[in-house]
Amino acid sequence: MKVVALSGGVGGARFLRGLVQATDPADVTVIGNVGDDVEVLGMHVSPDLDSILYALAGVADVQRGWGRADETWVAFEEASRLGGESWFMLGDRDLGLHLVRTQALARDETLSAVTARLAEAFGIEATLLPATDDRLRTWIETPGGDFPFQEWFVARRHRDDVDRVRFDGEESAIPAPGVVEAIEAAELIVICPSNPFISIWPILAVDEIRAAIERRRVRSVAVSPLVAGRAIKGPADRMLERLAGGTAPVRVAGCYPDVIDVLVFDESDAAGAPAVEREGVRAVTAPTLMRDLAAATALAQTVLGCA
Repeated sequence: MKVVALSGGVGGARFLRGLVQATDPADVTVIGNVGDDVEVLGMHVSPDLDSILYALAGVADVQRGWGRADETWVAFEEASRLGGESWFMLGDRDLGLHLVRTQALARDETLSAVTARLAEAFGIEATLLPATDDRLRTWIETPGGDFPFQEWFVARRHRDDVDRVRFDGEESAIPAPGVVEAIEAAELIVICPSNPFISIWPILAVDEIRAAIERRRVRSVAVSPLVAGRAIKGPADRMLERLAGGTAPVRVAGCYPDVIDVLVFDESDAAGAPAVEREGVRAVTAPTLMRDLAAATALAQTVLGCA
């Protein structure tokens, strides 16, 4: 079964590890969020693409939830000592990837091309595509001002309430090569358990991607990132409460009008199923807490069964 998955970073990447266990990884195409991309110490960092790369390669730091396992911090500590940016932590192994990406982009290689080379170097069988090769950046509007995503999320530790999320560059961004073709050839479209507003919406902000999904002839299944109405990590529950009016499953479904046919959510939220069904979206409950690879694989099997 050919599967296209839209994914952000940590939660989506964890699900994708299960997905490539549950089906042939060569049949999986992942469209990754680039709204989080940021320039640090002169380097182009793609946090969500990197989280997906590391997870699929089996080298992610599972305990910390981001970055590489067995990481060291010599370069970061020295750069910080010398007055360099220290708000965004970059480990030594991580730096190697960023150096290769930055050099390739400086030579006018596209983000999708260098991502493909990195995936091959990591031995990843699935196809990983950035949503767009164009510059697309997420901005967060708060009562205290507007902030680039990483400044709000990392430097300010996402403490500010969010009034609105916007995407600079969405008017001109076009899909990266292969994205629309993968969606049109898919037998199942999956929206990974990522924060709708800051992980999936930036992908859907590319008009041609949203249009391709809206004209789908196969099922599109979203997995809620919440368990018992709470985010496992990050601000998804706070954002849903403020921007969507609550954290019930129907509020998650409401983030994806015309984009999904099925919502998979945790069995602890099963009472919310009737409200989801009334919105014309099929409700499927299952254990969604991915404590380990076996749990992620079981969740992926449930999603595949919705095709």
